[in-house]
Amino acid sequence: MNTRITTTIAALLAGFGIAGAHAQPAEKPPSPLAESQLTWQQCQRLADNKEARLACFDRWAQQQTLPAASVPAAPPVLANTQPPAPVDAAMPATRVVSVATEEGCRDRQYSVLSRFWELENGTDCGAFSFRAYRPLNVSASAATNQPQTPTSPAAGHSGDDIAYQANEMRIGLSVRTKLAQGMLTQNDPVKKDSLWFGYSQQSTWQLFNGAISRPFRTTDHEPELMYVYPTDVQLAGGWRWRYAGVGLVHQSNGQSLPYSRSWNRVYLMGGMELDDRFTLTGRVWQRLHEDAAKDDNPDISNYIGRAELTGRWNLNRDNTLGVTVRNNLRNSGRGSVRLEWLKPIGDSSRSNLHFHTQLFHGYGDTLVDYNRKRTVLSIGLSLVDF
Repeated sequence: MNTRITTTIAALLAGFGIAGAHAQPAEKPPSPLAESQLTWQQCQRLADNKEARLACFDRWAQQQTLPAASVPAAPPVLANTQPPAPVDAAMPATRVVSVATEEGCRDRQYSVLSRFWELENGTDCGAFSFRAYRPLNVSASAATNQPQTPTSPAAGHSGDDIAYQANEMRIGLSVRTKLAQGMLTQNDPVKKDSLWFGYSQQSTWQLFNGAISRPFRTTDHEPELMYVYPTDVQLAGGWRWRYAGVGLVHQSNGQSLPYSRSWNRVYLMGGMELDDRFTLTGRVWQRLHEDAAKDDNPDISNYIGRAELTGRWNLNRDNTLGVTVRNNLRNSGRGSVRLEWLKPIGDSSRSNLHFHTQLFHGYGDTLVDYNRKRTVLSIGLSLVDF
């Protein structure tokens, strides 16, 4: 049993009046750091001495949970450590920082957006491991009308009329991984910027259409590169602006003519939140120019849009409501609206599997249908935050 644990047990026994607790011999006069009422910022600044840093956090935790008379003497490594520079009062302590928790970097003491984009050191899950991006889902969908014949102003891009059904299955895959971090924030004790790669895929499957051998009607692929910079700006009404970023995205359906559809965009993004109840995220993008001979869909921005705004409301731990609005930022006002309801299956604190209902209305339900207005209801299961 090491010195720190022995000292702590002895102090706890003495605090409860139990005889036999052995006093520890004084090794040398303690430093001001050992005797002072510690703050977590002071401990965090002991980055050059890992043993002293851990001992400091141990003692800080004891000061939060034990009566003053029961806090044990500082361990030798802390008693011999010189106090760090005074805490910068200009740096706001926005939350209590835990040294270790059962949830690790997914600790719920941090906000939804901070955990999702790993905006703080305490939410850092490391690089080159897979995270959820958009929900992984399997659902059955029903539309107000069957898919129409694909068309495009580009020459040779209008397809044939195929007897597709309005009802089909949908399969969505989406993952991301962090490529790098700390590029601009570097050794900031709280904030951490990051570079991500994400990949999303959505397939529509004519599972119920035995007359044409149940084909996959479309599969849209969407790789993207994202840079996220953490912010913490207080806004009106208690809202906090949490991040800003920039991204580059390619989307295509991988088909040959006349059904080939694709485009490339660069976008700016940001997100804000109100407690753990509401999040509001947005993107505005510019399509990258393509030669007319290679452009599958020259008018796609006029239908799918040029900006997107997503709001989520955590009604309680068992119900989340969401709305996503896209708009082309033109007088025609084309775009789309997607309403969502997610409910965990099983224990909400442990289950990542959700019952997921979506109602979509507008343009761009799939890439090949970018200029067709549809209303689609999807009901199924989604895996989030895995």
